[in-house]
Amino acid sequence: MSNVVVIGAGITGIQTALDIAGHGIHVDLIEREPSIGGHMAQLDKTFPTNDCSMCILSPKMVDVARHPAISIHPCAEVESVEGEVGRFQVRVRKSPRYIDEETCTGCGDCIQICPVEVYNRFDAGIGVRKAIYKPHAQAVPDVVVKDNNHCIECGLCYDTCGPGAIRREDEGRELILDAASVVITTGYTVFDARGKPQLGHLIYPDVVTSLELERMINASGPTGGKIKRLSDGEVPKSVVFIQCVGSRDMTIDRQYCSCVCCMQAIKNAMLIKEKSPETEIFIFYMDLRAYGKGYEEYYERAVGKGIRFLRGMPSDVIADRKGMTIQIENTENGEVLLLHPELVVLSVGLGPAEEMPALARKLGFTLEDNGFAKPVNDAVDTVATIRPGIYLAGTVTAPRDIPDCVASGGSAAMRAYIDAMRVLSA
Repeated sequence: MSNVVVIGAGITGIQTALDIAGHGIHVDLIEREPSIGGHMAQLDKTFPTNDCSMCILSPKMVDVARHPAISIHPCAEVESVEGEVGRFQVRVRKSPRYIDEETCTGCGDCIQICPVEVYNRFDAGIGVRKAIYKPHAQAVPDVVVKDNNHCIECGLCYDTCGPGAIRREDEGRELILDAASVVITTGYTVFDARGKPQLGHLIYPDVVTSLELERMINASGPTGGKIKRLSDGEVPKSVVFIQCVGSRDMTIDRQYCSCVCCMQAIKNAMLIKEKSPETEIFIFYMDLRAYGKGYEEYYERAVGKGIRFLRGMPSDVIADRKGMTIQIENTENGEVLLLHPELVVLSVGLGPAEEMPALARKLGFTLEDNGFAKPVNDAVDTVATIRPGIYLAGTVTAPRDIPDCVASGGSAAMRAYIDAMRVLSA
């Protein structure tokens, strides 16, 4: 037995799988969504280079799909992990897809003809999807999935599908995977901004989250890359970013910094300026944390483009006859400003994945008080857990940016590779 199981197929899981498979060890990559790629697939650009997110991610997704030593298991979740390092038995439950994955060509004819439109989680609710769909155009595997909870069984997709790949009935199945070690890369969830109702998310249509803005800015997103007010579809003449929504906040027991929000706000503010130079942009912050390579220079570029940074946090967003009103004190000089932004963007923080408590029980590792996975030693060993052979990578232990996630994935990959080699040499 020399397999390694990687749970979670975002950028961290993908890099981990590629690193392990590159050393000749077989990897089973488990992903609960219909496509690999994770949150990075939702982003438009990456900081501080403004490189296209999918231009970086998509080739890696294709490499994973084509690699002979990697088996992808989408629509799957881990039920249990039994055994010990070198001799794990991983029980995986694969949900029904209602599609024959072998014959589906991913042509999308069934998507075009489907009459049912529902909430699109990939587009953060800004757009809609069909009852039969692909998460996005560059999904891997390039296979549709039928949402049987919303399908009305009109029969149009069955008639349209040339290969006859769509199934009326389907059942989940169970897989038993042998593994020398397991790497957990299940990522994060974003803070639900409804937890700060005074800021108006889902109360006022022109208050959006940073993830919703990402989908607006993305050319393949629901608005075709147009930044607009959801109330009337017009381009906003003034935009306000409010930082630390769901981070560094003792009132909701989220005292940690989410690491990426400052840079993400600066990036998106610069992208708005590129598309609409006349738009006035404010970023309200507690402390700017531009800690990485090239990040401080990126901030200086934003200042040079006319983006205004104001140290202070508003108490609420108020709707009035002028639209929205925000009153804020600049804590650096005591000046009080009364602004009427046409679009408010809430920089929502990162939290532990929803399945983390259940996964910790199944796999036998511990959690921090904040819900993230706890490594053996934050100073010495940041990837091992108290259960030998179970490793952590990416944002399962703390909020991280993409380069840090890739680096931690490489670290966990080497630990898993060592375990697999011990089995082979035994």
